[in-house]
Amino acid sequence: MTETFDPTTVPIKAAATVMMVRDGEPGLEVFMLRRTGKAAFGAGMYVFPGGRVDDADHADEIAPFCDGLEDADASAQLGIDQGGLAFWVASIRECFEEAGVLLAERRDGQPLDLGDDERHAVHDGEMSMVELCKRHDLVLDLSTTHYVDHWITPVGEKRRFDTRFFVTEAPAGQDGLHDDKETTDSLWVSPQKALDMQEAGELMMMPPTMYNLRRLMQSATAADAVAAGEALTDIACILPKLRSIDGGKISIAMPGDADYDTLQ
Repeated sequence: MTETFDPTTVPIKAAATVMMVRDGEPGLEVFMLRRTGKAAFGAGMYVFPGGRVDDADHADEIAPFCDGLEDADASAQLGIDQGGLAFWVASIRECFEEAGVLLAERRDGQPLDLGDDERHAVHDGEMSMVELCKRHDLVLDLSTTHYVDHWITPVGEKRRFDTRFFVTEAPAGQDGLHDDKETTDSLWVSPQKALDMQEAGELMMMPPTMYNLRRLMQSATAADAVAAGEALTDIACILPKLRSIDGGKISIAMPGDADYDTLQ
């Protein structure tokens, strides 16, 4: 007997995504990755580094290695009772796993010296962020990463995520590179060029990605983008809805669209 798919029972998983920005030749650039075509969600799409918030990101053991933000303030920014710090930790972990960029410093001020073996160990769950921090006596400066956006995947998708978006300036000397596992390509690109490439069919993107690229277009430099993110308050949750159009195809309805309130 074939089971009927009930979209209302799909669990919503917490996720964190971070826009790493830098000043490049054309001006502001952001780091993007192409998800593998075998991905269960967003296959082939160009995205910012990010992923699920894991149980280990909530671990009390990580707090001593975090600086610049405490859980109470992080949770208040996200509008939740507790556990907000884990979203910042997850964004740092995902940047390291997917892009090879570690948003951290050694406590003694010495240069970071981490290899791909440690990156892959964290990615594969063989090493936790706590263990990585202990090994290199790292400090995660969360004050430089700012919460800027909140999206929830539409009802009807077989995988749903409650995703918080962050912005931060990429550390000097760390260029970023896809992991050839979950991601197969990477590039630094200006927000305008990324959107132009999407329009030309060269990059596939999801609505939250395009929305936040348009936001980044309002900043001339990486410092401007980070400052704009820091200034944001009272961030509203965006919940797109699915609509059926001619031929059985599906399109996205956004808040403010004429038919948005009539859709489930």
